[in-house]
Amino acid sequence: MTYCVGLKIDRGLVFMSDTRTNAGMDSISTFRKMHVWEQPGERVIVLMSAGNLATTQAVVSLLDERTKAVSDRHTTLLETPSMYQTARMVGDTVKEVIANSSPVGEKADSYFNASFILGGQIKGSEPRLFMIYPEGNFIESTDDTPFFQIGETKYGKPIIIRAYDRAMSFAETVKLLMVSFDSTLKSNLSVGLPLDLLFYQKDAFKVELKKRIGQDDPYYRRISEGWSDALKAAFASLPDFPE
Repeated sequence: MTYCVGLKIDRGLVFMSDTRTNAGMDSISTFRKMHVWEQPGERVIVLMSAGNLATTQAVVSLLDERTKAVSDRHTTLLETPSMYQTARMVGDTVKEVIANSSPVGEKADSYFNASFILGGQIKGSEPRLFMIYPEGNFIESTDDTPFFQIGETKYGKPIIIRAYDRAMSFAETVKLLMVSFDSTLKSNLSVGLPLDLLFYQKDAFKVELKKRIGQDDPYYRRISEGWSDALKAAFASLPDFPE
């Protein structure tokens, strides 16, 4: 399992993912779930993955290889005219990988399950954010749904719903995501540090910030300890049940 969030604000797009992959409690590994393709001045594309590791790695590898070995048969991530067409390409690649990996009759919601968050901007259009399902279809973020989660979503969702504001600064958005991830880390052993963070500033057409956050990161520790203390204080301030 894993946990990834892509969030859209007025200033751009913010992405965060964990790096834990496990095949049972005695087989835990670290793998990057966030992948970036960048053409400075023209486009930035970010893809985060959750689900079967072999499937997600195959999808990412196929997309990446096609950007380096261009053929007449395939348009690449660096050639798509819009983020919508990029989402279609990722969805088609997911279907291609699962079809080639699955036994006859195997469905996408089986062992080969994989889901993705895709975001970025191509020159001439606005930043866009999509969630791509194992079947290869996808939806786009809206004002009503400005963020997507994949993986272990339930523990980190309430704080995002309560505190999100599209006018947030980058610093405020990172604080929000840190709390969301800290809540998930403390509730589910299948999600773990280090975390990968990326911020894309609208119309920059280059990655503004990309950072890996480990257990010893001072800001993470301040957020984790401060959130725990704040929750205890908030609980203590609530009235007791009348007897």
